[in-house]
Amino acid sequence: MHDDAALLSAQVQAELDTIKGWFFPSDRRIFSWLLARQTELGVHGNLVELGSYLGKSAVLIGDYVQPGETFTVLDLFEGETSDAGNAAEQVDSYATLTEQRFAENYLRFHPQLPTVVRDVSSVIVDRVPAGSCRFVHVNASHLYDHVAVDVDSARTLLGEQGIVAFDDYRSEHCPGVAAAVWEGVLDKGLQVIGVSENKLYATWGDPEPWRTALLEWLTDDQNAWGQRLAVYDQSIVRAKAWFPRAMPPPPAPAPRPVAAPTPAKAPAVAPSAPGSGASGPSAPGARRPVAESAPAKAGAAGQPAEDVRREGRVKHLAKDLLPPVVSRHLARGLRARRR
Repeated sequence: MHDDAALLSAQVQAELDTIKGWFFPSDRRIFSWLLARQTELGVHGNLVELGSYLGKSAVLIGDYVQPGETFTVLDLFEGETSDAGNAAEQVDSYATLTEQRFAENYLRFHPQLPTVVRDVSSVIVDRVPAGSCRFVHVNASHLYDHVAVDVDSARTLLGEQGIVAFDDYRSEHCPGVAAAVWEGVLDKGLQVIGVSENKLYATWGDPEPWRTALLEWLTDDQNAWGQRLAVYDQSIVRAKAWFPRAMPPPPAPAPRPVAAPTPAKAPAVAPSAPGSGASGPSAPGARRPVAESAPAKAGAAGQPAEDVRREGRVKHLAKDLLPPVVSRHLARGLRARRR
């Protein structure tokens, strides 16, 4: 069984919406609340749906069937009727409806089918014991004559705390439903608990505890809204509820910056001892370091030591930087100066 919290989950919404039909968020939530509250209060009884189409609302009602209770679904499906108006409505609105499609949809959610009756709605009082029901959903013919009979049938079937839900009580395409339902209020003792955009909820028992509890639930739930309305001598509840919006997935964490690889340091080359081979400064292609010479002695002609050091640096630079022809010419010039 789905509790109200489970019914609100996106997964259940999406699964139920795979079934075609007109069963909107407010009524899904109100059905769930009413049926669950009956169970909490110890209200026991059978459940009936008159007019199932492809099973969207039947699947939800089936979630709340308790041990010892029976759930009966009645529809013409692809059956024929002698009533010309009912037959025309069947062709216009439900041409694709078959019992097999209903069964396939229902069995996707439940291990076994409810009791299925293929017939006009008026026969329900012959199939379900009088006074044995706690919930009846009326969604069969939209013609006044048939709905008026359905109102009487619901009154026969429901127990003292039973609840009836009438679909399309205010839709412009089926004024016969509105006429028959409000006739039940005015002339047949039907007590309205509340109304949603598409359904009217009522009882032949005491409606006030249900009205009070329904309004409290709507007021306390952040995904619902309700108010009291005066209709005739009744103070009914206008109800609206919705499913919370699915939370967007959290943003993906930003990728961590990847540090640029540290360039590998060239291995330090220790200076080689003189004559140590090709790895020393004299190896082919190696750039020879320019080193200051050790303090030089005075030249043979009494040349100052500072001049000798300067000439040494010049010769080294010449060898490193100048073409050999130029460096040799420069060297001869320096030797000539020392003479």
